[in-house]
Amino acid sequence: MKKKVQALSMALAGMLLFAGCSSKETGSSEKGSKDAKYTVGISQFAPHPSLDAATKGFKKALKDKGIDVKFDEQNAQADMNNTQTIAKNFVGDKVDLIFANATPSATAALNATKDIPIVFTSVTDPIGAGFVKSFDQPGKNITGTTDNHPDATKKTISFITQEVKAKNVGVIYNSGEQNSVVQVKEVKKLVEDKGAKLVEVSVANTSEVKQAAESLVGRVDAIYIPTDNTVVTALDSVIAISNSKKIPLFVGELDSMKKGAVAASGFSYFDLGYQSGLMAADILTGKKKPSEIPVELPKSLKLVINKAAAEAQGLKVKDEWSKLGEFYDGK
Repeated sequence: MKKKVQALSMALAGMLLFAGCSSKETGSSEKGSKDAKYTVGISQFAPHPSLDAATKGFKKALKDKGIDVKFDEQNAQADMNNTQTIAKNFVGDKVDLIFANATPSATAALNATKDIPIVFTSVTDPIGAGFVKSFDQPGKNITGTTDNHPDATKKTISFITQEVKAKNVGVIYNSGEQNSVVQVKEVKKLVEDKGAKLVEVSVANTSEVKQAAESLVGRVDAIYIPTDNTVVTALDSVIAISNSKKIPLFVGELDSMKKGAVAASGFSYFDLGYQSGLMAADILTGKKKPSEIPVELPKSLKLVINKAAAEAQGLKVKDEWSKLGEFYDGK
């Protein structure tokens, strides 16, 4: 009888040892330790320069912190349904943290889990989207960085109406993106406060963007594209029309400006993603919970003017514009 008890004890000990080894391989047994191995699911809504830069910044921050992370990087290709599938798969795989890059990805992640920590970036209105209660006290299992600096859009619209003298400003956006609806509402107020008119055109997907831009020809003096994931993904078609029809194009972030827009007031999305990565590092190592980390704004802001794009779209570049911002030299 004694030998049977000993044999049973040894078998149980072996099972526990195996379970411990298996847990260690996934990183869960050492969660909260800097030396642990973690799996982070990255859900990026669409492939375009700003979101790409934010993802790179996020990964760089974790690397700089010396944290051993395996990234499961997924791109929804601007498809809302894909964001849901990605989020559900991350939950099923029991990742240690979800990095949600853009509002639709964050929405899907929060709908999929109330337990796994979520860090977002490239989100315009985290309160309006229902992600957090307030910037200072996020609550739940989510926090991150917003790309809606209070002065960014104001500076760009001021340039459009004061320097370009546009009286009719066109805007193209996806009304299905909550972040874009918020921005367009803000743009409309700013444009009308300057005595101008906003001409709105909405799209449902990237294939409609070119036609939307063509519909503004002859109706507007300038076009403004907010940080709308759908439109920015197809921005080349808008740039082509702006160049051929000599309609000055303005955008909501610097990466799109570099592609061929006249100007943008913005910041580095790489830096914004890096800020989110630092938050994730604190969460993974157990220093803080998401609810204890305030939502952060971009830490820098500047107006940048693309000389080549301005000339291609019929504008004469003025030397005095250097007092309003800086010129982009193509690098």
